[in-house]
Amino acid sequence: MSDSENKPTLGRKPLGLKKSVEAGQVQQTFSHGRTNKVVVEVKSRKLIRKPGEAAVAPPPPPPPPPAPAPVAAAPKPAPRASAPAGETPQERVARMQREAEEARLAMLEEQTRRESEERQRALEEERRRAEENRKAEAEAAAQTSAAPEPAAEAAAEPAEPAEDEAPRDNAAPAPRRFTPVAAPKRPEAPAKKIAHPRDKQGDQRRHAGKLTVSRALNEDEGARARSLAALKRAREKEKRAHFAGQSQPREKQVRDVVVPEAITVQELANRMAEKGADLVKALFKMGMMVTVNQTIDQDTAELLVEEFGHNIQRVSESDVDIDTAADVDPEDSLKPRPPVVTIMGHVDHGKTSLLDALRGTDVVKGEAGGITQHIGAYQIKTKGGELITFLDTPGHEAFTEMRQRGANVTDIVILVVAGDDGLMPQTIEAINHTKAAGVPMIVAITKSDKPEFNPQKIRERLLEHEILVEAMSGEVQDVEVSAKTGAGLDDLIEKILLQAELLELRANPDRAAEATVVEAKLDKGKGPLATVLINRGTLKVGDILVVGTHSGRVRAMLDDKGRQIKAAPPALPVEVLGLGGVPMAGDTLTVVDNEARAREVAAFRQERATAKRTTSAPATIENMFSALSAKHAVIEYPVVIRSDVQGSTEAIVNALGKLSNDEIKVRILQSGVGAITESDVALAQASGAPIIGFNVRPNAKARELIERQKVHLKYFDVIYHLTEEVAKEMAGIWGPERIEHVVGRAEVKEVFPAGKRDKAAGLLVLEGGIKKGLYARLTRDDVIVSKTTIASLRRFKDDVPEVRAGLECGVVLQDTNDIKPGDMLEVFEVEERERTL
Repeated sequence: MSDSENKPTLGRKPLGLKKSVEAGQVQQTFSHGRTNKVVVEVKSRKLIRKPGEAAVAPPPPPPPPPAPAPVAAAPKPAPRASAPAGETPQERVARMQREAEEARLAMLEEQTRRESEERQRALEEERRRAEENRKAEAEAAAQTSAAPEPAAEAAAEPAEPAEDEAPRDNAAPAPRRFTPVAAPKRPEAPAKKIAHPRDKQGDQRRHAGKLTVSRALNEDEGARARSLAALKRAREKEKRAHFAGQSQPREKQVRDVVVPEAITVQELANRMAEKGADLVKALFKMGMMVTVNQTIDQDTAELLVEEFGHNIQRVSESDVDIDTAADVDPEDSLKPRPPVVTIMGHVDHGKTSLLDALRGTDVVKGEAGGITQHIGAYQIKTKGGELITFLDTPGHEAFTEMRQRGANVTDIVILVVAGDDGLMPQTIEAINHTKAAGVPMIVAITKSDKPEFNPQKIRERLLEHEILVEAMSGEVQDVEVSAKTGAGLDDLIEKILLQAELLELRANPDRAAEATVVEAKLDKGKGPLATVLINRGTLKVGDILVVGTHSGRVRAMLDDKGRQIKAAPPALPVEVLGLGGVPMAGDTLTVVDNEARAREVAAFRQERATAKRTTSAPATIENMFSALSAKHAVIEYPVVIRSDVQGSTEAIVNALGKLSNDEIKVRILQSGVGAITESDVALAQASGAPIIGFNVRPNAKARELIERQKVHLKYFDVIYHLTEEVAKEMAGIWGPERIEHVVGRAEVKEVFPAGKRDKAAGLLVLEGGIKKGLYARLTRDDVIVSKTTIASLRRFKDDVPEVRAGLECGVVLQDTNDIKPGDMLEVFEVEERERTL
C-alpha cells in the first residue's frame, strides 16, 4: 500500500444536529502512480413543514416495513471488492469511478424512496386531520339544530315513544356535549412561542429571590460593566460639581505672538490661543467684514493682539531666510587654509592639460571634442606637503556663467594663454571676470615646447588690457610652462604658494559648514549630486543642510578621486549625496540645526523663486510696443533640453537664446538635469518640439515612448555641434529669404475687354522690360491695388515672351479686372535665399 493511502482523510464532517449528510470515500489514482482519497457527501432533502404541524402530530413511527434492515444499512457504502491481481492504474481508476457511481446511484435511490414514504405519511396525516375536522363540524351543526324550546317540540310531536321521553325528563337541563366555539386553532410548536415582555418580568420577579450556588459565587457575572471612559467622565463631573462654587476665575495667560507681514485670522487666533469667532467679532467692531480664512496685514493683527492683551513680535518674511553676511568669525578662531586657484582662458589653450600635468592625471582624454564642458574641482599636494585646490573652467564662449562662478569663489586666477596663438575673445572675457572679482592673477603662457612659441608678443598684447607682468616691471606674475614636457610647473606652483602667503588665507574649521555649489547633476543611481567647495567650517556626514531651494542631509561625501570621506575641511572640493533636488550652480550650501528649519528655509526660497518667475514686469510704453511687435508673425522654435550637469544646461539655454531674432525665437519648454524621462517625451509630443540630450540618454520607458510616438530626439556631446544643428533647423522653419528684383515698369494707357470676364490692358513700357509669367504689382496713385502675375503678353496680335522699354503691348493679368487707365504696372522677380542665423 502506498504512503498516500495511509494518510488521514482530509474531508470535513457534516455540520448539523441531524445526520442529513451521508459520507463515503472515493480513491483517485493519477498517471504518475500517486493516489488520493476523496470524501463524497450525499445530502438528504430537508422537508419544511407548516408551523405547528410537527408539534400537533409528530410523525408516528412507521409501521414495521417488510424489510427494515436494508433501509438502515442503506447509507453505508457496500464493502469494496478486493482489487484483482495485475490490475493496471487505468483499470483501477475506471473501477473505482464505477464503484463510486454505483454507490451514488444507490444512495440517490434510497433517498428518493424515503422522500416518497414521507410524502405518503404526510398525505395520510392530512387526510386524517381533515376527517376529524369534518366530524367535529357535523356534531356542532347537529347540536345547534337541536337547541329550540321544548314547548315547540312538544306541540310539533305530541306522540312520542316512551323510551324517548324518559331520558328527556331525567336531563333537565340537558347537558351540551359540544359548545359551539370558534374553530380550534392548531397549537404552535413550543420553540416558536414568543414570550411577552411582561411574562419575562414576571419570571424575573419569580426567580429573583432564589439563591443558587452559582448566583452566590458569581453575583455580577453576565451584568454589563461601565467602561473606563464612562468612569472617567463621572469622576470629572463630580470634580467640576465640587469645585464649581469655590473655583476662582483663572488669570488670563499673556502670550508672545509672532506676527509676520501677512497672516490669516484663524492662524492669528491659534497663535493667541483665542477663538476665531472672537477675533472676527472684534474685527467687525473695527468695521472690517472678514472671515476666519481671510488674510490681514501686520498692523491690523497688532491691534487685535493688543486688544486681547498679548504681546506682539513683528517679523518679516526675509527673517525666515538665512543671512550669512552678518555671521563673522572671531579672529582667534581662524586657521590657515589651502588656496583656491581657478584656471581660466580661451578654448584649446591647454588649461586641462596644464592641470593634468600638475595632478599627474589625464582628464583631457575623456572629454568630448577635446574641450572641457564641465567645471572640475581638484586638490593636489605639492612636494613640500602644501595643499592647493584647483578649479578648471570651460573655455568655450557658451560657458560664461561657469567662468564667472569660478572667478567669484577663487582666491587666485591663473590666466592661461597659448604662446603660439595670442589673446582670444574668451581670454579677454576671463580678464574682465578676474577684474570684476577683484582677485590676483598669474599669467601662464603655455605651449613653450612649440617652435612658434612667442611669449613676448603675449606680454605686449596684455598691455592693451592694463595687465603689466613682472617681466615688464609690473606686479602681475607670469611664467612660461609646457604641459607636455613639464617645464615651468615648479615655478608655477612656487608662485601660487607665494601669492597665497601674501593673501594670508584663513578660515574657521570649528563651526557649521558653508559652501558654494560649483556644479550639480542628477545621477541615475545616486540621485542629486552637488560638487561643493567648502568656504568655512567643516562639513560632516549626517549634517542637515539647505542649498538653494532644496534641503537634505549629507548621506555621503566623495573627494576628487572618488574616495568616501567623513569630514570636509575648508577649501576642499567634495561631491555631496543626499540632497532633495538638483540645486543651481552657484547656490550657497548652509548647515542648519534641524530638519524643520531646513524645510522652512527651502519652502520660503521656493515661494520667493516662484513669485519672481510668475511676476510680470511693470507696464511701460516700451514693453507695450515690444509686446505688440512680438505678436506680429514671430515664429517660435520650441525645444526640450536635458543635460548631465546644471552648468551645461545653463550654458545651452543661454547659447540657444542668442540664436533668436525679431522673426524667430527659441522657446525653452523645459530644461533639466538627468536622463530623459517620460514627462519630457509627453511634453515634446504635445507641443511638437524636439528633445535635445546633452551627454544623457532616455531611460527604457522613455525610449519606448519615443519610438511609439515618433518624437524627434537629438543627442550631442559637444556644445558647438548642438548650436550649429539648432541654427540650421531654425533657419529651415523660418523658411528661405525672399528678395524681389524689379524687372520693368509700364503705364496702363487703355483697357479693353478680353473674353467674357477678363480685361486686357494696353501698356507702354517705361523702364526695363515685361516678361510673361512674372509677378506683377498694379498700383493706382502709388497705392497697391492688387498683386498678381502676367497671364498673357501680346504685341499686336502675336504672343511674345518679352517686351522692351519704349514699346507698347497688351497684357492680361491673372484674376484681376480692376484696371483703369493711368494705373502703373510693376513687374518683378522673386529670389529665394537660404537663411542663416
